Amino acid sequence: MENQEKLTKEQFFAHLDNLTVLELVDYIKEFENRYGISAAMAAPVMAAGGAAAQAEAKPAEEKTSFNVVLKEVGSQKIQVIKVVREVTNLGLKEAKDFVDNAPKVLKENVSKEEAEAIKTKFAEVGATVEIQ
Repeated sequence: MENQEKLTKEQFFAHLDNLTVLELVDYIKEFENRYGISAAMAAPVMAAGGAAAQAEAKPAEEKTSFNVVLKEVGSQKIQVIKVVREVTNLGLKEAKDFVDNAPKVLKENVSKEEAEAIKTKFAEVGATVEIQ
């Protein structure tokens, strides 16, 4: 790594702009695993600090955070439970209880890209997810 040049912030984000949603999700997971943090940990801080910023925001702006709701489980309940565990980091019992109590909010205040990636994962196992 000694001979590699350091990327500028602009180069880094240009690289991210060219990724598919699934590739970006993989990057996020790797970042969370490698550094032991997650975007969910920052949500309470953002909620407290971001309230003033949202008050100043123009109401005509495009929505940037979404809630993902598990609407219907479908016929592959076990596979859905596995995906719930993957997406939420819940334990087996908690994930099963979550699935048994659908419809229920799966994730709150996520980006459109992350919401679409989550929806895709659930569609692959036959569950119905709604992005709000």
